[in-house]
Amino acid sequence: MKAIVHHEYGPPEVLSIEEVHKPELRENDIQVRVRATSVNYGDLVGRNFGNLSAAEFNMPAFMWLPARLLFGFNKPRKGILGSEFAGDVEATGNKVTQFKKGDAVFGYLGQKMGAYAEYIRMEATGVVTLKPHTMNYAEATSVPYGAIMALSILKKVRMKSGQKILINGASGSIGSFAVQIAKLYGAEVTGVCGTPRLEFVKKLGADRVIDYTREDFTQDRQTYDLIFDILGKSSFSRCKNVLKPNGIYLLASFKTKQIFQMVTTSFKGNQKVICAIGSEKVEDLRTITKWIETGKMKSIVDKVFVMDQAVEAHHYVESRHKTGHVVIDMDNQPGI
Repeated sequence: MKAIVHHEYGPPEVLSIEEVHKPELRENDIQVRVRATSVNYGDLVGRNFGNLSAAEFNMPAFMWLPARLLFGFNKPRKGILGSEFAGDVEATGNKVTQFKKGDAVFGYLGQKMGAYAEYIRMEATGVVTLKPHTMNYAEATSVPYGAIMALSILKKVRMKSGQKILINGASGSIGSFAVQIAKLYGAEVTGVCGTPRLEFVKKLGADRVIDYTREDFTQDRQTYDLIFDILGKSSFSRCKNVLKPNGIYLLASFKTKQIFQMVTTSFKGNQKVICAIGSEKVEDLRTITKWIETGKMKSIVDKVFVMDQAVEAHHYVESRHKTGHVVIDMDNQPGI
């Protein structure tokens, strides 16, 4: 089978298409013919981890070395990137009852990655379920990672209808679904993003959108019950003035300093810092599927690249010009 692989860390040009062995099916596995996969932040990091310092790593420094060893210290251990996929079940192991050949599915491989290939093998009990019938493969593949992470993290703060919530990084994989989930819970949502993505965030349902290149939300007169900072671009000290007395500063990416702030604010003061790591649960993906099929959640695809254009796809995402999700068509032809 064909796969998009990389044998060294570096720029998008390290990606190439090669013939690799098709994964063998085990009794509890399903084999999926991948029709589409996405290009998200994790793929960019995985491709260039060898050049990512502990200071640049978006998690505490003590987690950098284990992550580097996981991905490969001097050269990639995970030669095939891609954590999200949408495709068709090609075969099932003899103990699998949840799926049958021909089922259209979508899912999330997590740090195992491997979706930049024509075929993947995964456990039938993994984070995979039937693809929403209202979405094509390109739309579906851009859902699992961001939606699962957004839902699992927002569950930790017990949102209530009528709350005012600000999402810093509202146009990214997690942020775009956090906007929609917060709206589903009845919140009044303010999204923060760059100029090219203002309309994208508005289409997601945000009540208000702030262009961070023109306005500093920490100097705003508005106050919030929750500030959800996806990539930790702000700080608790700067956000205190725009947090309500019992407000929460929620982080999906954080450093050691923020962990100490979480500990100290848990004992004193009313404003809280919460550092959260999302969990990967198929139950959450099924919930998301129901929301999609009832029209309560959507995925907006900016651009679809064919398999031969993987280098261009990565360049496009790194250019920061994207205004939605970026997808690679693994059938290597337009119109998926």
